[in-house]
Amino acid sequence: MHFTLKQIATIRSPFCDLINMPVQPKGAKEVYATIEFKEEYEEGLKDLDGFSHVYLIYHFHKVREPKLSVVPFNDKTNTPRGVFSTRTPMHPNGMGLSVVELVSVNKNIVTIRGVDILDGTPLLDIKPYIENFDKVETDARSGWMQASLDEVSKKRSDDRFVESQ
Repeated sequence: MHFTLKQIATIRSPFCDLINMPVQPKGAKEVYATIEFKEEYEEGLKDLDGFSHVYLIYHFHKVREPKLSVVPFNDKTNTPRGVFSTRTPMHPNGMGLSVVELVSVNKNIVTIRGVDILDGTPLLDIKPYIENFDKVETDARSGWMQASLDEVSKKRSDDRFVESQ
């Protein structure tokens, strides 16, 4: 099977360096960014402004060599973990997923808040967060991840996933 993903927009954030960025949206609650959609996709933004939050699906365009085992930022034990049990950027297809607050939609510009994404990141898709679809009502488990909300909020990236020069 062959398929091609298309970049529909570019995420513009204040983060121009992969080091010292928040590693999850919880650590970037007050960070604003814009998404500049290609004009041919502007019609698809109709009615999006009625939602409080959106999912962003984007490409980790700076990842050059995916890994199947990584030490994630929020692992207190510094234990190598299978990449599919982490939210690191090192996955084979280099796709990121973030839930962010939707602030406004103005023509082909979407303003968002709670952004932990590198400036210039290609956006592949955007989907509305719908509480009746997406909220987990049962006992949720977080596997090996034991960091508190406060610890997650304060964690910043280092150079462990940055390509060496």
